[in-house]
Amino acid sequence: MDESDTSRAESPREQRWSLRDFDIGKPLGKGHFGKVYLARLKSPTNPFVLVLKCLPKDAVLKEGVTIQVRREIEIMQSLRHPNIIQLYGWFHDDTRIFLMLELAGQGEVYKHLRKAGKFSERRSSSYIRQVADGLAYLHAKDIIHRDIKPENLLLGSEGQIKIADFGWSVRMEADSQRTLAGTLSYVAPEMIMGQPYGKGIDIWALGVLTYEFITGEEPFGTDTSSGTRFTQARICRVDLRIPEYVSAEARDLIHKLLQLVPSERLPLAMIPDQPWIAQHHQ
Repeated sequence: MDESDTSRAESPREQRWSLRDFDIGKPLGKGHFGKVYLARLKSPTNPFVLVLKCLPKDAVLKEGVTIQVRREIEIMQSLRHPNIIQLYGWFHDDTRIFLMLELAGQGEVYKHLRKAGKFSERRSSSYIRQVADGLAYLHAKDIIHRDIKPENLLLGSEGQIKIADFGWSVRMEADSQRTLAGTLSYVAPEMIMGQPYGKGIDIWALGVLTYEFITGEEPFGTDTSSGTRFTQARICRVDLRIPEYVSAEARDLIHKLLQLVPSERLPLAMIPDQPWIAQHHQ
């Protein structure tokens, strides 16, 4: 990040920030090249708790993700939605970039899923509805996330879904992207085949997520002994095998989301009215 960049935040008031403005607490996790810490703003009038995501500048440069970090900040600054993690602001010093993020008190959905094995259909339905709401908001702003998966979904203090980690996100106006991005298990067929893609890749990932929440497994497998090409082939064939215990309503939604042709995938606006969603949220 260039030293001339303006380091201004939007909440609780516009000002220049530094590490001296915060009491740093316990580490909450570690990303690809940065760490996340619990922090509290030193303020006699508004000492709220938040998360500081710390990105070492040398690691950002070494990994070649300077543009990616810039884009993440630029995109997140424009987002305000109850199902999306809020970026309050950002600042930097000589060696690090800091993102000031909303605290999601219950942590990653991934950890809850691994602990539970799988979620009930009622719980899964609630989560999918909320992810769909957040994605619909992003798509209305011509933003695609490109990395929807349980690790990038957080739970707020009251159990509400918060979409996080916008490192792979991009602004777009049409099906013009070709860059392979995201995590293989959730990648759409058109991305694997090198075709131009758009918002439909997030809808595909939502279908993968629906299957995984209900079954505790990824629909196209990640068996390392089978290799990457085997997984890619299953995705491109939409080789979908849904367990018998999955309800007909859930099965119907999964099929509607995991369509080979992007234009045939269920629009996000129609998800709240789907029987599997509606029956659990009357």
